[in-house]
Amino acid sequence: MSDSRPPLAPWIATQLQSLLTQRGHAWLLAGPSGLGQFELALALVSAWLCEHPSAQGGCGQCSSCHAIEVHTHADLFVLMPELTQLDLGWTVIDKAPEETQVSSDGDGKKRKPSKEIKVEAMREAVEFAQRTNARGRGKAVLVFPAERMNVYTANALLKTLEEPPGDVKFVLATEAAHQLLPTIRSRCLGHNMVWPDQKDARQWLQQNGMSAAQATVALHAAGDRPQDALAFAPIADMWRTLPQAVKRGDVSVFKDWLPAQTVDALHKICHDALALKAGAQPRFFEPTDIPQSGSWQGLTDWAKSLALTMRTVEHPFSQGLMQEALVRQAQMAFNSR
Repeated sequence: MSDSRPPLAPWIATQLQSLLTQRGHAWLLAGPSGLGQFELALALVSAWLCEHPSAQGGCGQCSSCHAIEVHTHADLFVLMPELTQLDLGWTVIDKAPEETQVSSDGDGKKRKPSKEIKVEAMREAVEFAQRTNARGRGKAVLVFPAERMNVYTANALLKTLEEPPGDVKFVLATEAAHQLLPTIRSRCLGHNMVWPDQKDARQWLQQNGMSAAQATVALHAAGDRPQDALAFAPIADMWRTLPQAVKRGDVSVFKDWLPAQTVDALHKICHDALALKAGAQPRFFEPTDIPQSGSWQGLTDWAKSLALTMRTVEHPFSQGLMQEALVRQAQMAFNSR
């Protein structure tokens, strides 16, 4: 059986080798988005359950590794919100009545996918942890993103973390460790995700289909987070034109963008405009991309307004009207005196 999976990014492979030398029953992988928490967590459980593991991780060729690749391993329980499962291509097993089952597009009577890890799913994971393993290599429970556990879900996990069955290991991956219960954090071995070298990150993006120029722009746009940078591939060629377009009031640059993507881009433009105003280097754009205009008051008011907008960005009354209002707001900030 051949290994069809793409190789791990070098910074993730290095962390995997280090983690595999440690002993324990629960790990917490923490860091900002885009650093590969889920990929590292999945590589870790693959190594634990592999029939022929090495110091580098799972072999990628045995039946256990294949079962993980196709999401059917009997000794692995993956806990994710339904929305995350859909985004990552994992099957959503919905036991609700037909009229209340999850729908990826929200059409008809079916409900929208959950953004939280449900307590019912956690109870299933706890019950799974008590069962005898099927393949003789122990069992594993992967939770991602762990900050999506509410207090009830976290408490359902806590007891098992305190008194784990002998053959089960847990790995929690998170982009917001501070949101987890202190009792959850204290019962896990902590690991802070490593920021990759920019050269390695650019090479990895090129291996994933970007040109050298696109990789540089996308990595910059994503704040040096390589996996977040992948999402910028379709817009890498026009990213640097956004600030000047916004100053002109050109809403068309955000055509087909989701509201959250629009607000994120405007946040980054606003951040860099304020950075330049303070004499610092911008983070997401080149200095020449940012309009050299706007008063302190106008730019800070714009930043505060964007922060408020983010709270309701998932429920816009009208996406088109919202984008027009956001761009008008940006234009006013850049023209303020």
